[in-house]
Amino acid sequence: MPVNKNLCVVGAQWGDEGKGKIVDLLSGGVDIVARYQGGANAGHTVRVGQREFVLHLVPSGIVHPKVQCLIGNGVVVDPQSLMEELSLLNKQGIETAGRLHLSANAHLTLPYHISIDQARESRRGGAIGTTHRGIGPTYTDKAARTGITVGDLVRGRPFVEKLMRNFEEKNFLLQNYYHQRSISYSQILETYKKFIPKLRPLVCDGAAWLNRMMEQGRRVLFEGAQGTFLDVDFGTYPFVTSSSTIAGGACIGLGVGPDRIGQVILVAKAYTTRVGHGPFPTEFDPKMSELIRNKAGDEFGRTTGRPRRCGWFDAVMVRRAVKLNGASELAITKLDVLDGLNQLKIAVEYQGYGRDEYPWSATELERCRVRYLAMPGWSQRIKDIRRFQDLPSNARRYIQKIEQLTGVKVSMISVGAERKQTIIR
Repeated sequence: MPVNKNLCVVGAQWGDEGKGKIVDLLSGGVDIVARYQGGANAGHTVRVGQREFVLHLVPSGIVHPKVQCLIGNGVVVDPQSLMEELSLLNKQGIETAGRLHLSANAHLTLPYHISIDQARESRRGGAIGTTHRGIGPTYTDKAARTGITVGDLVRGRPFVEKLMRNFEEKNFLLQNYYHQRSISYSQILETYKKFIPKLRPLVCDGAAWLNRMMEQGRRVLFEGAQGTFLDVDFGTYPFVTSSSTIAGGACIGLGVGPDRIGQVILVAKAYTTRVGHGPFPTEFDPKMSELIRNKAGDEFGRTTGRPRRCGWFDAVMVRRAVKLNGASELAITKLDVLDGLNQLKIAVEYQGYGRDEYPWSATELERCRVRYLAMPGWSQRIKDIRRFQDLPSNARRYIQKIEQLTGVKVSMISVGAERKQTIIR
């Protein structure tokens, strides 16, 4: 699909919107795909024919053989997870050498981050619902200025010195507060030194490299990892991730100016899903949730395997996402999952709030009462349809109503998991 300007692809909901497929589809028209936030807690799925690629740290554009990819400084990197991912991609016939670049300023997720994440969630009874991948503690260290970067690791001595400084504190916390086993300094040192020869060819000054490429006329797709409402500032805090997921996060997470983002495309499911805890105003009852989960076939978190909670399309939250991201287009995914439903609903208002208002806290959102617009469904299977005008009339009306309520055009509609199962408008 041809792309005429740099663009940013962001999830409009709570993640799991099908961004992997949309990024893959658009990657064929760009030169570079640059990931700007998150870590191995992300899970993007790309299907090409009979092959399926599940990506956690590597940008979704890697499946295109001529596309360069950058893991930016805003991403937190678990080297073990990255090496496993690259090994699997190579086994699947995807050559990554010379095409994958890693910012030296990206922070490392270390074993003690994972142990603290798991211990913290256990202590609070899983109240937040993290992926247990150490993401939050890694960003905590970054903000506390005690983090260790990829550049520190490949240079060797800075890694050894910083690891030693951190170790006493982390083990004290694990042993005396969480009552967990301590972590072995020598074991981490030995393990991570083995990563250096494999990581060194990837490492670069990510911001300098990316800006230089853009100055040479290369087109870039900025890829977000999670959805808008998992943003640490604008999401349903505290049920959020630990980074800036919105389009503005691309500037911070990659070192590019706002003027470099030519267009923002939001990705939203034709319904809504959420993994883990937190408010969910349009959530189905258990019976309906199970029906949609079974119809979709894969409504389970790619990183955790947890079943996704399902609900009706929420135009209130997506309209808010449009404003937070400065989006000009929507890509709607999984419209085919709604085949066969007699009636559909769209959340159009949170009672007590104005059209452009959104509850300022998770507690407020939990108490919201939703007003719905009911619409008739369609019985026809739509997986093989490739033109908007060929969709059932009620499916067209559903999309048009989403456009009306969110204020932006729906430019892409996914009606299946494969690349070709897409309607381009």
